[in-house]
Amino acid sequence: MEKFQTLTSTYVPLPIENVDTDQIIPARFLKATDKEGFGNNLFADWRYNKDGSPKADFVLNDSTYSGQILVAGKNFGSGSSREHAAWAVAGYGFRAVVSSFFADIFRNNALNNGVLPVIVTPEFLSEAFVSVKADPKATLTIDLEKQTIKNNATGKSENFEINPYKKECLLKGLDDIDYLLSKKEMTEEYEVNSKI
Repeated sequence: MEKFQTLTSTYVPLPIENVDTDQIIPARFLKATDKEGFGNNLFADWRYNKDGSPKADFVLNDSTYSGQILVAGKNFGSGSSREHAAWAVAGYGFRAVVSSFFADIFRNNALNNGVLPVIVTPEFLSEAFVSVKADPKATLTIDLEKQTIKNNATGKSENFEINPYKKECLLKGLDDIDYLLSKKEMTEEYEVNSKI
């Protein structure tokens, strides 16, 4: 996984509440068992017409907005536990998703796939939507070490919570297996010292 430390980026606004995993990645795409190509189908039913042509009014098809951060409405990632939803978000190129609430399973799947879910207050979220509407080049800065997010257009910032283990993994660019391997010497030493 790529290390996540500090990210300053323009962002894509998706001011829709209760976005579930079937909307993030429709079930018909779940046959694949490898992560490749999922970003192409992120929000497929909202993004494309039945003939495969892009829907001009959907934000991912609007060149006005871009960036490595998706700012979404409250309750992002509810529904089924499909990890493919996190694969699609990461595959599209988003490093972080900002919302005022995430479904637990999606939040954990995102963290396991190098995507940082940042929970902010409804007020911060609303202000971020206003900022990007006023200026599509507006940016957010996420500092994982300090656990802060800042709206650079207004100067306002907030702290966010993250599991300390997942924070360490993201900062070092480790998945769960890499993390265990990084503790190999400690594990071997424990095994030697714990023998009766």
